[in-house]
Amino acid sequence: MFKDAEERGAVIASSPLIRGAVTGRKYAEPMFGAGLDLTAYAAQLREQADKVKAGDLSAVETMLVAQANTLDMIFNQLARKAAHCEYLNQMEANLRHALRAQAQCRATLETLAEIKNPRPVAFVKQANIANGPQQVNNGIQPPPRVREENHKQSNELLEPSNGEWLDTGAPGQAGRGNPALETVGAVNRTGDR
Repeated sequence: MFKDAEERGAVIASSPLIRGAVTGRKYAEPMFGAGLDLTAYAAQLREQADKVKAGDLSAVETMLVAQANTLDMIFNQLARKAAHCEYLNQMEANLRHALRAQAQCRATLETLAEIKNPRPVAFVKQANIANGPQQVNNGIQPPPRVREENHKQSNELLEPSNGEWLDTGAPGQAGRGNPALETVGAVNRTGDR
């Protein structure tokens, strides 16, 4: 099946199921002892994963209910400990962790509710995301307003009113009554001092 031990190790290490089994086994040792068989545990995980792939989410729902219950117990225990603390920093730490456990419990229950009652999917033609009031026009569009005919083309070349074409490269004319443009005489130069 495998060419050598290195390929076997690489295939096993790249399997998310085996990685999860190794991690789960390490956390399960304090509760169930070091005798937990990795192969049997991985087989149970594969069986659960296959059920989920087939559409049976009962194991996932059971896990979420158990997690929500555990998080609720953690919240209550930490809130009770906070009520009996003598020092403010201990009370604050316990309450902070209690509220985190409560938030995680709520998120777990929301996930469970989403699995049991998925939201209906709505296909929207147009979605305008704006701050404040917004108008979404997804219905039948009204006929366009009748406009007067515009005889001037929007991409027509611009001309001055005297009929000469505009030339951006041509030198400009002098201002103030259009006198001939003359160079300014040298005044107050270093040689004149």
